[in-house]
Amino acid sequence: MGKKKNKSKYSNKRPSSGKSVNRFSASSVQKEKEKNRVEGGTYVFHGNVKIEDLAKDLHLSANDILKELFLAGKIVNINTILDDETIAEICINHNYDFKREEIVASTDFEKQVIEDDPKDLVERAPIVTIMGHVDHGKTTLIDSIRNSHIVSREAGAITQEIGAYQKVINGKKITFLDTPGHEAFSAMRQRGAQMTDIVVLIVAADDGVMPQTVEAIDHAKAAGVPIIVAINKMDKPGANPEKVKTELMRYELTPEEWGGDTIMVPISAKFKKGINELLENILVVAELKELKGNPNRLAQGSVIEATIDKQVGPKASLLIQTGTLHLGDYLVVGNSYCKVRRITNEYNKQLKSAGPSTPVSIIGLASVPAAGDQFKAFETEKEAKMMAKARQLKDVEKTCINENKGVTIENIYSKISSGEMEVINLIIKADTEGSVQALKDSIAKIDVENVKTQVIHAYSGDVTEGDVILASASNAIILAFNVNANAQVKDKANELNVEIRSYNIIYKLLEEMEQAMRGKLKPVYEDVVYGHAEVIALFKSSKVGVIAGSRVTDGVIKCGSKVKVSRGDEIIYEGQIASIKREKDEARIVKEGFECGVVLDGFSKFKLGDTLESWGQEEKK
Repeated sequence: MGKKKNKSKYSNKRPSSGKSVNRFSASSVQKEKEKNRVEGGTYVFHGNVKIEDLAKDLHLSANDILKELFLAGKIVNINTILDDETIAEICINHNYDFKREEIVASTDFEKQVIEDDPKDLVERAPIVTIMGHVDHGKTTLIDSIRNSHIVSREAGAITQEIGAYQKVINGKKITFLDTPGHEAFSAMRQRGAQMTDIVVLIVAADDGVMPQTVEAIDHAKAAGVPIIVAINKMDKPGANPEKVKTELMRYELTPEEWGGDTIMVPISAKFKKGINELLENILVVAELKELKGNPNRLAQGSVIEATIDKQVGPKASLLIQTGTLHLGDYLVVGNSYCKVRRITNEYNKQLKSAGPSTPVSIIGLASVPAAGDQFKAFETEKEAKMMAKARQLKDVEKTCINENKGVTIENIYSKISSGEMEVINLIIKADTEGSVQALKDSIAKIDVENVKTQVIHAYSGDVTEGDVILASASNAIILAFNVNANAQVKDKANELNVEIRSYNIIYKLLEEMEQAMRGKLKPVYEDVVYGHAEVIALFKSSKVGVIAGSRVTDGVIKCGSKVKVSRGDEIIYEGQIASIKREKDEARIVKEGFECGVVLDGFSKFKLGDTLESWGQEEKK
């Protein structure tokens, strides 16, 4: 008699359509490369397309395509990779339509679009993040909501374990993310986590709109998340909600009572006034969004936060965005896999399972994931292991080829031409609000066919880390006009591959933007010092004059580079290195610690102890 097979806990729940089933096999680890093809008269393509490939796909002669392009003044061969514009021209000339498609690999489960059968979907709790300027009452509001969420006296007294919590109002749940603010919100989005359904923007009625208020608005808009405004501190003598509403209109947030579509609720978080009205309005917005989730599938979601617990090891707070997480499930979290050994809710109560929009804490992880990492559950340990390994390999490949080079003003044209980017996102920081507005207006007037710009954040003041994080999450370039970025901000920009472009002449900024949009931006060069050498001996030559016997003290000395000769603090000559010899051989480069003979172009009046500085100009990266 054969062994009875274990029945999957999902086998009776999965929809018959199969569209929402999480299946992963050995073959799906390989990169999905659907062939470029013709479908119904349309050439559907992805990746790089060579002339030879296009000819085969369209059943044309490669020579005919080469001839077409030569007549159009393009110098190409059969291995030339074509840009989208050229592919389109060739398709149109031969009566084909064209479409670039994005192929999403199974390893990129963050990018996969989940298609559930409508009959499997149920209403889920809205996920809400509270954002705003420091000291405007975010923490007090969170505490007020938490304290009112006392389902039982015992549960309410327990310290909450995770950076999220739920509130029940009128029998419906609301999930709140207790993140450190808009920077964490955007950092999560940068890692692929779109966790939030609604943003509650808290603005103090006595202070009004402040710099971080504007940043929060722009972060929410960049994420495409609806905003509900909580006008806090209505208990203060100087409270002026009308002033707050007027100020918010500058940022396209018009209150409903003034004919707009932004809900604005006056509250006093300190005295718990208006809180229920705020929560009811959250449910109204959630109902309009028709938020749904499928509990009858394997869980998928995001990491809220993670840490090392001395007793249980790595521990992570997860937000389940679709599906149901069960005890014993196999997860891939980021690039590692694990078996879920324990699930607890916000009050440290152990659970056997948790459905969509539920925040939980789990243990069983092999390593500590990062906030914003995505997770996905698999039926078997084998599937999870294979997926984790494939994702690890892909990450190594990305590192090796430096795939994520970031958006720069030099590469925006190529990114748009290739279809990688549709809109140029910009952040403007300037010395005055007048300059900010002038730049926004002027950039909007730059008219280049098929190229669009979008200013996602514009404010006066120096460039901040918050600007850099927003730029990273939104693939934006920061244009800094007459303002600075300190060393810490520049380090963050380097870390996240964000370009900060600085200007002090407005027409120069606009000129470079237009050139970049047209693909005609000339490279910018900067002075680079290669190294220094000290003159330690002098030799006379009938052919070349005086040879400076030199020892390289740091860096390198390059033949053909520009050179400065210094005597003490005075530069006595600027010119070019004509030749360098090591013993009797010509040398192109001489490294630190080595000796060589240096001949300069048009200079021979050396003295012992002179310093040679080898330098040149290189394209600024």
